[in-house]
Amino acid sequence: MSSKRNSLGALALLSALMGFASISTDLYLPALPAMAQVLGAGAGEMEWTISGFLIGFSLGQLVWGPLSDRYGRRGPVAAGLVIFALGSGGCALATSAGQIVVWRVVQAVGACAAVVLSRAMVRDLYEGEKSAQMMSTLMTVMAVAPLLGPLVGAQILAFASWRAIFWALVAVALVTLAALTVLPETFPRDRRAKESLGAAFRGYGPLLRDRRILGFAAAVSCFYVGVFAYLAGAPFAYISYYGVPPGWFGLLFGAAILAIMIANMLNVRLAPVYGSARLLRAGGLVAGAAGLALAFAGFSGAGGLAGLVAPLLVFNGASGLIVANALAGALAQRPERAGSVSALVGALHYGSGILGSGLVGAFADGTPRPMSLMVAAAGVGTALCAWTLVHPAQD
Repeated sequence: MSSKRNSLGALALLSALMGFASISTDLYLPALPAMAQVLGAGAGEMEWTISGFLIGFSLGQLVWGPLSDRYGRRGPVAAGLVIFALGSGGCALATSAGQIVVWRVVQAVGACAAVVLSRAMVRDLYEGEKSAQMMSTLMTVMAVAPLLGPLVGAQILAFASWRAIFWALVAVALVTLAALTVLPETFPRDRRAKESLGAAFRGYGPLLRDRRILGFAAAVSCFYVGVFAYLAGAPFAYISYYGVPPGWFGLLFGAAILAIMIANMLNVRLAPVYGSARLLRAGGLVAGAAGLALAFAGFSGAGGLAGLVAPLLVFNGASGLIVANALAGALAQRPERAGSVSALVGALHYGSGILGSGLVGAFADGTPRPMSLMVAAAGVGTALCAWTLVHPAQD
């Protein structure tokens, strides 16, 4: 019984760590229009607060990965949570959009330690298709964070200012840091890299030349272009363009998370039967079709708000077949470098999100068109990468 409780506790904590990327953005999404008004900033400037986060998140992972392969997982995760709390406090005290962008970079450097190393912890503990199953299970559990994030953010906004949202993130980081003390180290000393950190960083070279890893990384990177185009554009498309109240935005956003949870639960059952690579390719086709449908609705106005929501639900749901399988597939290629592989893949796919959110911000015109176009391009790109670069034999 004690072992089962410990297992459930570890599952809950790993889910919380993996959810830091989501809560860092999802909680304050409903506040973006209000923040723009208070700070005297335009929609494009506020969308850059997402791009700034992605810059810190993608580059920070490249540091945490080798550190964890050399010194273990727990210490770097704890340091990351402290940095995240500092960045969140800085956002709460900011007086301009530019300051928030800077503090979002700091916040992201801390958040990425929790995310990238929780994935490495899964690979430390599980192998093969079991790793893909556990990754999907964790993503299903941690999906509660983005499901509740916009709803909680909207409620905080109803009773306090947007600054309270960032103070809430400080509290989350401190509680998680306290909980980390009960999680045992998953990467024992005898398995850690013996090379210097300099050599570890140079080790990214061979990983970048490994076509097996890059195939999985390319597919998930294309998908994340669309994910972050959606995150940057949806608040303004829903709230500003279609007049959806911030509270209702949380419900629409939550529906997309439910779609992801359902797909992840399906993936848990299908992964042992069909393998990660085959399910990734199927997810790519779903994402591509949904993206094209969204582009048609975004440019033609067909279906109004529902015309946007329906294909976005399908596109986001495809995440359940794409992300866990791509991560598990890449990690399986070099299990002895799980921290560095997780960091590299994470840096590539979150770095690609800079393109999605940045272009949506750069071409913001008050309509859903920039978001729709980027999501469509991302969906088609995901399908092409999954079917040309990833092969079932790589499971």
